[in-house]
Amino acid sequence: MDGVQTVVGVGTGPVSEAELVAVARGGAAVRIDPDAAAAIAASRALVEALADDVEPHYGISTGFGALANRHIPPDRRTDLQRSLIRSHAAGSGDPVEPEVVRAMMLFRLSTLATGRTGIRPATAELYAGLLTAGITPLVREYGSLGCSGDLAPLAQVALTLMGEGEVRDAHGRLRPAADALAAAGLSPVTLAEKEGLALINGTDGMLGMLVLALHDLDGLLRVADLTAAMSVEALHGTPKVFAAHLQALRPHPGQAASAANLVRLLEGSAIVASHSGPGCTLVQDAYSLRCTPQVHGAVRDTIAHARRVAAVERASAVDNPVVTLDGRVESNGNFHGAPVAYVLDFLAIAVADLASISERRTDRALDVHRSNGLRPFLADDPGVDSGHMIAQYTAAGIVSELKRLAVPASVDSIPSSAMQEDHVSMGWAAARKLRRSVDGLRRVLAVELLTAARALDQRGLPPAAGTAAVRDRLREAGVEGPGPDRYLAPELETAVAVIADGSALAAAESVIGALD
Repeated sequence: MDGVQTVVGVGTGPVSEAELVAVARGGAAVRIDPDAAAAIAASRALVEALADDVEPHYGISTGFGALANRHIPPDRRTDLQRSLIRSHAAGSGDPVEPEVVRAMMLFRLSTLATGRTGIRPATAELYAGLLTAGITPLVREYGSLGCSGDLAPLAQVALTLMGEGEVRDAHGRLRPAADALAAAGLSPVTLAEKEGLALINGTDGMLGMLVLALHDLDGLLRVADLTAAMSVEALHGTPKVFAAHLQALRPHPGQAASAANLVRLLEGSAIVASHSGPGCTLVQDAYSLRCTPQVHGAVRDTIAHARRVAAVERASAVDNPVVTLDGRVESNGNFHGAPVAYVLDFLAIAVADLASISERRTDRALDVHRSNGLRPFLADDPGVDSGHMIAQYTAAGIVSELKRLAVPASVDSIPSSAMQEDHVSMGWAAARKLRRSVDGLRRVLAVELLTAARALDQRGLPPAAGTAAVRDRLREAGVEGPGPDRYLAPELETAVAVIADGSALAAAESVIGALD
């Protein structure tokens, strides 16, 4: 990696959301703090004290899963750990995104740092070394049932610690793990008792995808308020329904925040003023305009709930068995992904509905019978030009897919490991579909941004300061104002880009201050 790396310290406490994003997306280096190093060493000493015990201890001197009743002699335990990782690295499908792999690795390292897993200090240090060197194991998409940990994905990472498998180096080149380790000055390890389980028994993959999604949704929620305000303004809607005293009658916190954003975004609009006098015949707006705070607010509150679950999970030591503070090694069920899986599915439902109301506002702006005076499909010469007709098709197609992705994964369970693992969470699948949902939401909001900006221009009056700034940012990015039909796909991608890079939101906030 080029330049000076940010360094994130991993201690015995939880990794923050900001630290996770810095490592997963920003390539930050990782170091193990002294408190964590001491805790790791202490728990390893306890494991080694039990290694020669005549009593069997799961993961130390026994097989795994349905084979847990088989005692493994000391001279075969290195083979046991190596075989565990090789056999469990059974993923299939396309490679998982590097940011997901790095997020998963950081959360697994965070659990190792709690001193409850029995990992050796050298193994933990190598894990941190991979992240710092930008070495990203090649993890395949399929292989986790979200119970007993994200087994196949985490095993593919553990394989790298052994110098096996494939990785991408800091320059994104695919190469054998042994070569990449050597080039980075890192040496593979031979796993000892308990270490294989410690490396793979966690919800880290699904948790990493949850935290990344929460980070993205924070920005997209404010963008949704922004594009909604542009649509309300362009459609001659009224901001009066967003007044604080009306929201206080139903005091959901997310609803109040969304309504306050809409009021600020629409303040001072000449377009709103043009139809707000006593001569206005409009009685009340359609639900997709009037109920924006109720829907956007419910999504906000859903995200707040998911963030609370993620915070608990980030502060947890998820492994089986765990090393207790009084020196015992105990089996448990904390690896079950249900808490994370449920909120991943819950978020997919909320995302689908947020996109759905956005698409309805877009469609209303294009329908001459419902747009309060805008041209059909916002076309320059309707009939000759089709305007944004098919852009709405794009949004509708995405929303339809988001509804399918909103079907919960966590309600399914397929038994595994000869019925030893007879109920699983499918949390990894829930996380994978949520990532696709977040991308779809971004694209639906981009269609609304593109359409609402064109509609504001067709009104011919100055928009509010906040919405005008966003419209102007879109124009600066290369999307021209109203005119004859032109190749629309690149303009849609530009709208996606100004949402993804934060510049659309920054434009509004530069003139009206930070949105909630």
